Amino acid sequence: MYDFPAKGVIFKDLTTVFKDPRALHIIGWDLSQLYRDKGVTKVVGIESRGFIGGSILAFELGAGFVPARKPGKLPADTVRAEYKKEYGVDVIEIHRDAITEDDIVVIHDDVLATGGTMAAVYKLVESMHPKKIYVNFIIELTSLNGREHLPKDVEVTSLIAY
Repeated sequence: MYDFPAKGVIFKDLTTVFKDPRALHIIGWDLSQLYRDKGVTKVVGIESRGFIGGSILAFELGAGFVPARKPGKLPADTVRAEYKKEYGVDVIEIHRDAITEDDIVVIHDDVLATGGTMAAVYKLVESMHPKKIYVNFIIELTSLNGREHLPKDVEVTSLIAY
């Protein structure tokens, strides 16, 4: 989709894939196989399409689900990070008590584009000092070099590199 959400932005959307039951099942299965033996206790899903894959992943792994949301959407005390997007500045929040030092966390979003949102959520989760953090996407848009904005020592996986 062109010029969404702002003029000049080319938006990649997976909602048409999510409506297909078989495709959704395959995505959930493939995501869970990446982390089945890693002891994951929490999955952080990034608003809003990251909630879909993240919830499925958490369910498949028997882990808890933590939403990373836009400001004012979470009811309890939150921590927040500001970050730049290709079309402006944004803020993301998670509950202050969502992650503990005993947790092994996967942060999930549907698409890795420029990496700004994931980098901000990674910093929030890292500030809570979990044992380990993994980063995951369904699709990675390699031409946008989003991995460059993520820590070099974090394991980043994508089901599809495009």
